[in-house]
Amino acid sequence: MSNFAAATPTQPLRADALAGVRSRRILAVCFDLVLVSVLVALVWIVSIVLTLGLALFFLPPLYPIVAFFYNGLSVSGAKMATPGMRAMDLEMRMHDTGARVPFVNAAVQAVLFYLSWFFPPIFLVSLVDAEKRCLHDIIAGVVVVRRL
Repeated sequence: MSNFAAATPTQPLRADALAGVRSRRILAVCFDLVLVSVLVALVWIVSIVLTLGLALFFLPPLYPIVAFFYNGLSVSGAKMATPGMRAMDLEMRMHDTGARVPFVNAAVQAVLFYLSWFFPPIFLVSLVDAEKRCLHDIIAGVVVVRRL
């Protein structure tokens, strides 16, 4: 059963699609941060070994690049969620149509999420938003719902 019944501005999300989303998202982010860190460590080690240490000159931007593609490719993929989100039974959809999120929107949402860490009070927007969306979700035009 879909969380969106042709969700348009006149037809809101089902109430059970948003139940417990905030706490599940926090756990999903923790899981994803660990997984991205492991991926970065693996890429870092492999690149150092393969280039005999010359890759050290190119590695500083490695974490943001891996995180960008990790979120963009996994959210825009068939399962519509990162592995952390799947573990917490969450998925990301377009807010206006409920359709799968394109790579560009997923990547923009990820970049804005990581930039939000420079000003943490931005995360408080989800406490006043009726659909529990953070500011980076609103700007990217996405919504995170439970997979029911």
